[in-house]
Amino acid sequence: MKLLLHVCCGPCTVYPLKKLREADITVSGYFYNPNIHPYREFRRRLNSLQDFAKETQFNLEVDSKYGLTDYLRQVVFHEQERCKICYAMRLEKTAEQASLSGADAFSTTLLYSKYQNHRAIITIGESMAKKYGVEFYYEDFRTGWQEGIDESIAMDLYRQPYCGCIYSEQERYDKKLQKKLRKERKQQS
Repeated sequence: MKLLLHVCCGPCTVYPLKKLREADITVSGYFYNPNIHPYREFRRRLNSLQDFAKETQFNLEVDSKYGLTDYLRQVVFHEQERCKICYAMRLEKTAEQASLSGADAFSTTLLYSKYQNHRAIITIGESMAKKYGVEFYYEDFRTGWQEGIDESIAMDLYRQPYCGCIYSEQERYDKKLQKKLRKERKQQS
């Protein structure tokens, strides 16, 4: 099988790539992530992924357009559905590329993350498969969560502290702020 794998970053690619290669699937990667904010984060993730691709002889196609404007136009006023919108944006572009390149199937490294909604990814992936006439390949890569983390650390890959979108960055800081405020309140009691 020839598979086009949507890749969000280097660390999330480590384990899925290993598993797919072990299954004798010919895998190439496609980087398309208009959600990543700020631009420096986008470049840092892309550079780390490109280093990983060179080191592992992973064929990688990159859409290097910084697509934040397109992403925001789709999610503003739909923030509660932002992840599904983001999945759809990325999976549609990947399915289209898979169809154009003659791949048998497409998938995504989003299936490696225990923080992503697998049910939504599957539903959207299957919808895009029908639209573009190419199979959506599902595998639950979360089974290798720790192995992927350990290997990415050993490879000294840049490991990002949030999903990538401006909203997840805000949530990351809000959690820290909430924890700090709780600690301060406790100390004042």
